[in-house]
Amino acid sequence: MCTLLVVVPVALAQVLPLPGAGDQDLSRRRLAPLTDGHLFGTDQLGRDVLSRVLHGGQVSLSIGVLAVVVSGLIGIVAGAAAGYYGRWVDAVVSRLLEAQMSLPLLMMLLLVVALFGPSVTVITCVIAIAQWPEVARLTRSLVLVEREKPYVAAAQVLGLPRIAILARHIIPNIVRQASLVVLLLLAQAVLLESALSYLGAGPQRPFATWGRIISDGQDYITTSWWLVTLPGLVIVLLVVGVNLLGDGLRDRTRRRATEGSR
Repeated sequence: MCTLLVVVPVALAQVLPLPGAGDQDLSRRRLAPLTDGHLFGTDQLGRDVLSRVLHGGQVSLSIGVLAVVVSGLIGIVAGAAAGYYGRWVDAVVSRLLEAQMSLPLLMMLLLVVALFGPSVTVITCVIAIAQWPEVARLTRSLVLVEREKPYVAAAQVLGLPRIAILARHIIPNIVRQASLVVLLLLAQAVLLESALSYLGAGPQRPFATWGRIISDGQDYITTSWWLVTLPGLVIVLLVVGVNLLGDGLRDRTRRRATEGSR
């Protein structure tokens, strides 16, 4: 429910009867919420805060979704290869995981963005690269269990190539559990993008992401609390909603697995 409260309005931002996200009216600066038809009030330039939050959410969520899709693909492929082939493949992937997870996450992201520029493409790729180890670790552990099952041995006896066994039989059986981690990583991806934008390393203007909206309003927090509080609450709603959805789906998958083993 929390997720829908955020995702649906963000998806419909273009058709909702709201002022333009960039429309300025200095005569209506910093109007409080619920004043003159402005549900979330206006900011220091007279722009409608709700419109900015919804349009900014399209950018933040697009980056988050693309990042988790890319990280999911990389993580599943790398983790499956490490778990199934073992030996030097497992050693290489494991060393990469250990090396990346030993680095401070936010500092690594800031460094890469500083080197390549704060474009949407760079930020999406950076977040994806930062998140793939979580997916790869889980996928590797699932494949290690799955490859010992009788159907894998039967496929080997039939002479199927190892890559075919992995792609056609093992990965389809573990992809549902791995995708749950990818869903949970969406919340982290949105938080990372918001943190980068807040620090000035996110997508630059004319994009108005959630982190930038909070950054723009922080100087007025003592007199115009809604400029920071309301965008922050939207982020909290999304993160909590995604985590609750992921936990619910994970519990449901576990119950089905338990019932199937009886």
